[in-house]
Amino acid sequence: MQISIAVVGAAEPSDEACERAAAVGAAVAVAGATLVTGGLGGIMEAACRGARERGGPTVGILPGMSKQDANPYVDCVLPTGLGDFRNYLVVAAADAVIALEGRFGTLSEIAMALTLGKCVVGFGTWGIEGVRVVGSAEDAVRVAVEAARSIGI
Repeated sequence: MQISIAVVGAAEPSDEACERAAAVGAAVAVAGATLVTGGLGGIMEAACRGARERGGPTVGILPGMSKQDANPYVDCVLPTGLGDFRNYLVVAAADAVIALEGRFGTLSEIAMALTLGKCVVGFGTWGIEGVRVVGSAEDAVRVAVEAARSIGI
């Protein structure tokens, strides 16, 4: 079974965070995992771009009902019509979650993932209890993949 890793973060990130997200997406693809995001812009688009540039599959779980809202790097577009409630689906669909720069929406995804017992890796984001903080894209993906494999994925 293929590992799925969600990348969550800011809709309006810094340039540095976008570079980090693209590097994470690329590392997810190199690891042979599927990238899951909320399918829109910012961190989500940068991560999808990084994954696609390395030949990896991407899934976008959208808050609205229009597939046209997805960023251009999403392979599988899943419109939900759920608004921010789709955040739960993003983290529930993943075997591990990598969080980058973000505000309260990102914090809610981190909390949901931790509540579901998922490994959450932080790379330049909220440093709260339960989040495994790392300093590079490669470390973020390595920790996420190891956690997914430890649960039998």
